[in-house]
Amino acid sequence: VQLQACGGGLVQAGGSLRISCAASGRSFSSYAMSWFRQAPGKEREFVSASSWAASNAYYADSVKGRFTISRDNAKNTVYLQMNSLKPEDTAVYYCAVGPVYSSYDSPFAYNYWGQGTEVTVSS
Repeated sequence: VQLQACGGGLVQAGGSLRISCAASGRSFSSYAMSWFRQAPGKEREFVSASSWAASNAYYADSVKGRFTISRDNAKNTVYLQMNSLKPEDTAVYYCAVGPVYSSYDSPFAYNYWGQGTEVTVSS
């Protein structure tokens, strides 16, 4: 099983970026697909989750209203559209997949992790 994240980069504050994570090796249609991030010197934190049926989306308060998670089960891919970016959004963003049906914000609930894609927001 592999999770390949891409789409990170450098963007000015107020700008937008879309990152994606493609999973391979098996189908994850029955698994939650989520995003976490880790800023330098800080712990990994939850950003957003898409429930297994994509019927529910969950967001950290810090990104609510600015970020949108979506997924394409046919492509085994999860996306994170990030708008109105702020310098405090600067971090390495990791995708995570697992049989999670509650506690979506707990990194310990996820079985598989991508390698991360770096997002830098300049002021």
